[in-house]
Amino acid sequence: MTSKKKRQRGSRTHGGGTQKNRRGAGHRGGRGNAGSRKHEMHHHGPWDKHGFTRPDDVQETVLEADLQTLDEDAALLAAEGVAEEEGDGYRIDVRDAVEGGHDDDVDVVKVLGDGQVRNELHLLADAFSDAAAEKVEAAGGSVELTVSGKRRLEETDNDTTDDANES
Repeated sequence: MTSKKKRQRGSRTHGGGTQKNRRGAGHRGGRGNAGSRKHEMHHHGPWDKHGFTRPDDVQETVLEADLQTLDEDAALLAAEGVAEEEGDGYRIDVRDAVEGGHDDDVDVVKVLGDGQVRNELHLLADAFSDAAAEKVEAAGGSVELTVSGKRRLEETDNDTTDDANES
């Protein structure tokens, strides 16, 4: 028995007010959701608010490009002028290849290593997964990291502050 129940054992109504109260549904205005003015009030607490939401200005929008799709579409991209034929392979700026139908708010273009590489690809992107870099280099190609969008601005800001701190 909880201490509250134990405390109320000697009283006549156990904390229920007068003996007229707690008698039936009339005391609470009907059963359930009855009545035209709806007597039940629900006060839900703040549910599902866990963790921390990072501010929008520091969040990066990552657009992922699939390595196999780039490999299969290399000739098509070269025909469209997005990629360049270079020796036996293709030089592709991945941002130009995949960003066409997306917003301009993409901060990082990352190449993921799904699938196989049959062509020699020289890829230019903001980030590569380890598997993607290994597969491209195993096929005789190369990966080159670029810094674009917000990151470029942040690095130039950091460079100017570093120069000011050194002097």
